Amino acid sequence: MEYTTFGSTGMTVSEICLGCMSFGTDWDEWTLDREESREVIERAIDLGITFFDTANVYSDGESEAILGEVLDDYDRDEFVVATKGYGQMREDDPNSGGLSRKAIEQELSNSLDRLGMETVDLYQIHRWDYDTPIEETLRALDDAVRRGQTRYVGASSMWAHQFAEALHASDRLGLERFVSMQDLYNLAYREEEREMLPLCANEDIAVMPWSPLGAGFLTRPHEAFDATTRGEHEAELGRPYAEGGGREINERVQELADERGVTMAQIALAWQFHKEWVTTPILGTSSVEHLEAAVEALEIDLSESDVEYLEEPYEPVPVSGHE
Repeated sequence: MEYTTFGSTGMTVSEICLGCMSFGTDWDEWTLDREESREVIERAIDLGITFFDTANVYSDGESEAILGEVLDDYDRDEFVVATKGYGQMREDDPNSGGLSRKAIEQELSNSLDRLGMETVDLYQIHRWDYDTPIEETLRALDDAVRRGQTRYVGASSMWAHQFAEALHASDRLGLERFVSMQDLYNLAYREEEREMLPLCANEDIAVMPWSPLGAGFLTRPHEAFDATTRGEHEAELGRPYAEGGGREINERVQELADERGVTMAQIALAWQFHKEWVTTPILGTSSVEHLEAAVEALEIDLSESDVEYLEEPYEPVPVSGHE
């Protein structure tokens, strides 16, 4: 495992972040129960992964509880734990979602209870809240840092102008800044290269892309992906990876994988590791074997010509970066 500095913080994280959306049985058919989740987390630790990302909405909080239970068997100080808030947690409580002061204070407290921790390393806003002034959100997050409930604050998918507005408001008001951006970025969806990634590079913001494998599109031939329920689901969400040059990108990933004797997923991850503005991609997995293969991808050295060959077919697609 390799390690890197997390943006401007000085904190060190593994170059792979284990995404925890697949942990817990209340989310979807592909999620893992407690014992299966423990197996993946413990293997990740064995492989040197020190960075874990979850959210309160993942399996209605069960993901946080599982992660906390496993890490309780280790030295907590050795790990960097991130969680997120924004999505509504309880149907009968509208204040259990959003980014008001009330929502942030009560839902961060609930997340800490489930994690069994007094402090989380990184607390992120899962999306932009159009109903709450960003100044209120930033003040609540600043207070959470001062109370010792979180060490840093980060953000996830939004428009670049919104992120710039938030950073400017923090500077103007003397509040804690967002230190990280968790956004959708992969070989088949590179719209973040227009504005968000240059902004993050200029501001020394850590970048932790979600869905680095395009929800599976970059792990198998596109014909096979299109036939899956996951492929249909991604298209419905406005992430049609196969459109434009996507199918040719998929074919080139497969071609390079065959030449190297590795998997398509490993080539797609190697491309992520090659991008200087990526700090640590978030790997979501429900398989120890896939986890091990992802770590092996750190050893794959793509040449500049390989990268150009993979990227060349890309055509801009409708932006969905805030969804």
